[in-house]
Amino acid sequence: MFPATIPSPTAGVLHLGPLPIRGYALCILLGIVVAVWIADRRLRDRGGEPGQVLDVAAYAVVSGIIGGRLYHVITTPEPYWGKDGHPLNALKIWEGGLGIWGAVALGALGAWVGCRRAGVRYLDFADAAAPGIAVAQGIGRWGNWFNNELYGGPTDLPWGLEIHTWDASAGRAVTDANGDAIVQGIYHPTFLYESLFVMLLAVVLLLIERQRSLARGQLFGLYVAGYPIGRILIEKMRTDEAELILGQRLNVWTSIVVFLIGVAIVLYTGHRARATPTDVAPADDPAAPTDSGASTSSSTM
Repeated sequence: MFPATIPSPTAGVLHLGPLPIRGYALCILLGIVVAVWIADRRLRDRGGEPGQVLDVAAYAVVSGIIGGRLYHVITTPEPYWGKDGHPLNALKIWEGGLGIWGAVALGALGAWVGCRRAGVRYLDFADAAAPGIAVAQGIGRWGNWFNNELYGGPTDLPWGLEIHTWDASAGRAVTDANGDAIVQGIYHPTFLYESLFVMLLAVVLLLIERQRSLARGQLFGLYVAGYPIGRILIEKMRTDEAELILGQRLNVWTSIVVFLIGVAIVLYTGHRARATPTDVAPADDPAAPTDSGASTSSSTM
């Protein structure tokens, strides 16, 4: 028999002696590993050298994690700077709280620095990395499942998510007098909706790449424009606390801005490609190597 609801863990951390193993951190790390592996295969299809993705990722991953945390702390200040907040908790990334917008923004900046140092065309790297970034998001969202967080409103649907009353500092569910985990309720699993959406987005990006001849940077632009479409719908379902602007959650407005940025990237890179031969790196790209490998060929994950 299938369970009536989707169960959630009663503990998000496993202690191996003095070493805590946190489910949230494992999901983030697994997502990073998968994204790097996918980007490495795809960049090599574009003429990249083995090891170049790791060189770039060393900058992109660190800056992405910092950016993700900064965005979360700035847009959700109450747990850290509010009446009962603790500023030092802003450093406790393992308890959850990475904003994808900050992660992509600073991660992209870190990747730009890494590309300059590794001699990789930035737009080639961005296109190679885009599907893997989406997959990494899908894997990372399961970290929210381990932390019993980011869910929607109550539901009686068969895929409703069982959520426990949670002690974030301990990384486990609060228990009653009998030692049983206290069930808070059954809610929409918005973390799962987003995970499925970004996985589908990765597949769509690959299909578009196979069917269309894209200019350098356009696939990344499609990722940037595509993700906010699903995020807006899912954000409207979430019930966790958020900053409101004109009655809408801050992430809804951010999604709209990011969507427009993605469209601008697609249009700009397409325009530049029509004015520049596709097998020659633009003269204003400081990361361009001396070779002239084509970047518009299709590739697989």
